[in-house]
Amino acid sequence: MSDHAATFRRLHQDGLLLLANAWDAGSARLIESLGAKAVATTSAGLAWSNGYADGDFLPLDRLYAAVESIARAIRVPLTVDAEGGYSDDPATVGATIARLGTLGAVGINLEDGAGSPEALCAKLERIKSACAQAGVDVFVNVRTDIYLRGLAPEGERVAATLARAQRYRDAGADGLFVPGIQQHDDIAAVVAGTPLPLNVLARPGLPVAAELQQWGVRRLSAGSGLSQSLYARAAELASGFLRDGDSAPLSAQAMPYPQINALFDDR
Repeated sequence: MSDHAATFRRLHQDGLLLLANAWDAGSARLIESLGAKAVATTSAGLAWSNGYADGDFLPLDRLYAAVESIARAIRVPLTVDAEGGYSDDPATVGATIARLGTLGAVGINLEDGAGSPEALCAKLERIKSACAQAGVDVFVNVRTDIYLRGLAPEGERVAATLARAQRYRDAGADGLFVPGIQQHDDIAAVVAGTPLPLNVLARPGLPVAAELQQWGVRRLSAGSGLSQSLYARAAELASGFLRDGDSAPLSAQAMPYPQINALFDDR
């Protein structure tokens, strides 16, 4: 576990960490098998796979079970999207994140959403103390929704993001996630304005990894993109099968059963 924690921190120091977010143990193992240096969860995909909507609705027992099963299935560092911490109470959030650390997570995402920076700072401080008490090292990647939710006018978003980044860093944040940021000048300004490694979210119009790395970005997340695409593909296949019972499309682009099964032979 300590080796994974140290490795995960090093992955933010140089180059660009690509995270193809998983939603369960099977998808995490598949992503690992394709050469991923670390595996991240998508809160949306994880919630959907358990039958819940995204947005802090996933019961903690389901979250803990999922994290434990993913950690068992992979041999690379695991970081977990913990949404807003699943509580407004900082002490409860601290205990939740410390528990994730004992189950195998060496990183988390924690978002401010529409809440106040003060509320998130209080959560961060309790997370750090709870993790220290539990003896776990958890990289806290703080997500600020300035761009995603349009919480500041366009010309003021960089300044608003950097102001929050400073507060979050002072409270113990290890990384900064700014979903929705896309323009070179904005990204360059955020990179220059904070020592926290910058994480951006994959979305249409964003440059490819090599260019983002040149801009100083340290982490690129697929977010819910993979799970959304697979839901669309599953809906297409299932609706066709329910309509006409044609077997051919089900195997046309299917991954062979033995190849999938082999992923779990030594787990």
